[in-house]
Amino acid sequence: MEQNLRTDAPEVMKEEAKPATLSLPADASRQETQAFARLCTLLASAPLESMGVNSHDHWIQAAKIKNLYEQPLLAAAAYTAIDLVDQGWTIQAAKKPGPVFTPPLASDDRETEKARVQRQEHLRRDEQLRQSSVRRFVERMERTHQHGDRLISIFDLMRDGRELAGALQSAGVTTEVISPYVQIVDSSTCELTGFKLHDIWRYFRHTWSNAYATVPGRSMPILIRDAATECHAVIGLAAISSPVVQIAERDHWMGWETDQFLEQVRAAPTADIARWLARRIKTQQEEIYVDDLLRDGVLQPTDLAAPTSEVIGQLRADAERHRQRHHQASTIREVRNIERDAWVDRATTDLFRSKRAAALAETLEVVTLLGAYLSPPTAERLAKAFSDSKARAQMRRVVRRTRGERVGTVIADLTVCGAVAPYNALVAGKLVGALAVSPTVLAAYRSKYARPSEIASAMAGRPILREPRLSFIGTTSLYGTGSSQYNRLFWPAEVMGGKRENRMGFNELGRSRSFGTSHFSSETVEALVRLSALRGSLVRVNNLFGEGVSPRLRKVRLGIAALGWPANDLLRHGRERILYGVPLVENLRDYSLGIDEKPEYLLNPELPEADARVADWWFERWCRRRAARQDVLESMRTHSLVRPVRHGARVPLPAGNETLPNDQEMLPIFT
Repeated sequence: MEQNLRTDAPEVMKEEAKPATLSLPADASRQETQAFARLCTLLASAPLESMGVNSHDHWIQAAKIKNLYEQPLLAAAAYTAIDLVDQGWTIQAAKKPGPVFTPPLASDDRETEKARVQRQEHLRRDEQLRQSSVRRFVERMERTHQHGDRLISIFDLMRDGRELAGALQSAGVTTEVISPYVQIVDSSTCELTGFKLHDIWRYFRHTWSNAYATVPGRSMPILIRDAATECHAVIGLAAISSPVVQIAERDHWMGWETDQFLEQVRAAPTADIARWLARRIKTQQEEIYVDDLLRDGVLQPTDLAAPTSEVIGQLRADAERHRQRHHQASTIREVRNIERDAWVDRATTDLFRSKRAAALAETLEVVTLLGAYLSPPTAERLAKAFSDSKARAQMRRVVRRTRGERVGTVIADLTVCGAVAPYNALVAGKLVGALAVSPTVLAAYRSKYARPSEIASAMAGRPILREPRLSFIGTTSLYGTGSSQYNRLFWPAEVMGGKRENRMGFNELGRSRSFGTSHFSSETVEALVRLSALRGSLVRVNNLFGEGVSPRLRKVRLGIAALGWPANDLLRHGRERILYGVPLVENLRDYSLGIDEKPEYLLNPELPEADARVADWWFERWCRRRAARQDVLESMRTHSLVRPVRHGARVPLPAGNETLPNDQEMLPIFT
């Protein structure tokens, strides 16, 4: 089974990871330096198969390091080094200038690369599955409970492979044998089993190759279930989440990369684009709460209409002052009920005071340098703006800010997508992929997020609605050598109610190497955070929505910086990915930027029978041929629900009874 792997990266980068010399800072004690050298010497000769889930304790004891908690510098360095070697980095031990760590190279052979990535991911996944809270959750889901007049467990949501294979052989591929439908996961309970929908999703998510963790922003978990079974067994699962903000290959493919877009406008300026720029600047200014800035004398009412360089400078100084106050002693509270909570209260916190002052300074500077060219907004005046380097720079700012605002509202990432056994033998991952971008899902996403935006509302001090209609959904392969799940995954647009002559599906956009923290354990992150705090970092990461992308990434970066090590090199985990994208509208560039107010859909977003039509397409295009193969049927029969249950959809708890001491509950990758 192939599944998505979502890293916590703020951007996808192309550079190769480089060898890095990692030695302790000059202020480390002699004892710490010697202990780290012993550890690196041991790690340098360690065979890869000796690394594992509890390798921290093993190697710390082998290096004869004691009282590690009392040596936070050594703890952060040691745990980081062990994690890197866990992930396939090699060490060349040397006293001067220090041990050299070399990252693993990706293999061109698909199976070799697949095995390498799986091993890396299984280390972190098994660490999570060893946590006592996770094990208790899995065991609770597998125990029977009374629901109505029968006993139910999570096994009732798995389909016995022998039964499915027999049904396919006797009746063929029909809706009486497999009847897929989409179920959006919310806070409700499954009527057929009594389980919370979220718990069902979470259980099957634990069968993925990689561990999962929370990320800030939007996310909508999805179950694909089979109405042909008594309890509607789970076929697969997906999740639509906030996208990675910057992906060059995606942005170029969409045609909205900043410089690419401006070059197109320069070549053919139009009144529509001029009016859009003027509208964007006006809206940008109107959606910034200014009452406290006026009250505190940072600016005067006349400054909003006729800004000066002095006022812009005062705003930037105010932004920096409140930014420092936020990081030193943040008092921001999370918005728990966006209908009830006061947006002005949140707007006036240090975090959003800083963001508002900086945004207003930028907007007023745009007005001073570009505004004259857009009054009135005509194609001729827009063309003249391109001859002014300062005006052109301000246009670039407006486009970048617009993309930054809309990337999280009209674009989403398919962060989880895959089928579970025994359906995966029928390439049901392709069914899940198609259903994840279907009218059913788009309508649910629009309904869920037709509400005030947390960040925009906190900036404005009042509820601000953002566009909830998606234009594009992106995703990545798990392996850089190919994707059996997304390869050739296209269908006629009429399957989803679109025009017969159009085609929809997963387009390959390019390849990138990712940048993130998935190769570091929770214990290592904690040690790095503790070190950065003890060494006087002026920046605090508070895990607050609106503070910035990926709190975990920022924590790790600060900790690595406290060691004096090259964070960019160590954060590249070297796993090449294939990038895919599904455009949902014909006017992709202009709707995504907000130039066009309405999306010109490639599908019918209100198609009532969408699930059945997608299922029929999957039956004919993929499932029927697979179901006719004896080797496929035999592989399905290996998934048995006869106790002891041996089934590929069962969570693979690591062997043995040992559990990790961290009892923190691990939640899904959405909030």
